[in-house]
Amino acid sequence: MRKKQLLSTKDIPCDERLIFALDVAGTNKAKELVNQLGDSVIFYKIGLQLFMAGGYFELVQWLIEKRKKVFVDLKFFDVPQTVGSAVQQLTKYGVTFATVHGNDSILRAAVKEKNRLKILAVTVLTSLDQADMEDLGFKVDIRDVVLSRAKRALEIGCDGVISSGLEASGIREGLGERFIIVTPGIRPVKNTDDQKRTVDVEEAFYNGADYIVVGRPIREPRDFDTSKEAADSIQARIRAIFKG
Repeated sequence: MRKKQLLSTKDIPCDERLIFALDVAGTNKAKELVNQLGDSVIFYKIGLQLFMAGGYFELVQWLIEKRKKVFVDLKFFDVPQTVGSAVQQLTKYGVTFATVHGNDSILRAAVKEKNRLKILAVTVLTSLDQADMEDLGFKVDIRDVVLSRAKRALEIGCDGVISSGLEASGIREGLGERFIIVTPGIRPVKNTDDQKRTVDVEEAFYNGADYIVVGRPIREPRDFDTSKEAADSIQARIRAIFKG
């Protein structure tokens, strides 16, 4: 049973609740795809693939000049001073979100330098399942790990967390509405790739997500002729959830 009482009440425009993961080989392809999507996508996540391709921050500035919102997903993880310095440098670009992955000291250093940038703490990657966690030495339920990390991150001052839709409801029920939940691993159709803890669009939001991150189902659509059509379909589903 879907728990509509967990549906986000934050003042977020419907068309900004979809974040498209712009995971492509280079900035030229990225710009081509952004232009194709047009007004269908307002919010973009750019991660390590584009970072290593070159021209990353030029792309960030290009997106912001096009009045898009930017989520820098580089999962900062290093000694606290280095992470704090990296976040300080990032604040000058005008991006909306950035991810940090690490212990309390690392998160605290990021929060100290965040200014208006919103820091999202990574809980557990959606490519990991319970067996993977046990291989890493975590002999507890994955939901307990996610909730514990989320609680500590919020106490430190992070603005929100990255969480699978499977654990989002537990975080929302346990910690309230005051923080942001961004849910990756959204699969509108049966999942066949490397993401293990996935949900669909509706389940993510009914479980308490404020934003969803969608990549391959838009970038490589199976049920639509174009990426724009795929994005429009997801946006229509989001509107139905929040305005229907």
